Amino acid sequence: MGRGAPTRPATADREIVVSRVIDAPRELVFEAFTEVEHLSRWWGPDGFTTTTRAFDFRVGGEWDFVMHGPDGTDYQEWISWTRIVPPEGIALRHGESRDDPNAFESVLTFEPDGAATRIVMRTVFPTRELRDEAVEKYHAVEGGEQTLGNLATYVTEIARPGARG
Repeated sequence: MGRGAPTRPATADREIVVSRVIDAPRELVFEAFTEVEHLSRWWGPDGFTTTTRAFDFRVGGEWDFVMHGPDGTDYQEWISWTRIVPPEGIALRHGESRDDPNAFESVLTFEPDGAATRIVMRTVFPTRELRDEAVEKYHAVEGGEQTLGNLATYVTEIARPGARG
């Protein structure tokens, strides 16, 4: 590229970015994203439920789970945590299993936004084709937005005075 050409990340054609402002302190949003008893109550797009088989939240730890679609389809899922900086961010690798060659990387940031929290989920796929398939076949953008919407609803509910404890 010549001088003056706009720069964009080398991964731009392989990534999906979804964000949302959640009306709760970032420590609580981070907690809801990192403790299994919370995750199982909101994780996934609308209509999905989650069954956790194993959960170890630490760098190198894994979350082995099944997402149950509203049509009865089960989706085997696996996440390994690659970076954890409470309450600022998380990096992870997500696929169907530990040896999934199509696993993708996600980085989540939790930024204060006044009394609220802006969560940004940046997902980078191994290839543009895998990103396109996730968008077109699995509706990854809508699914990501719905997942963050479910997180927002859940966290707002538990943040109400008297809701926890």
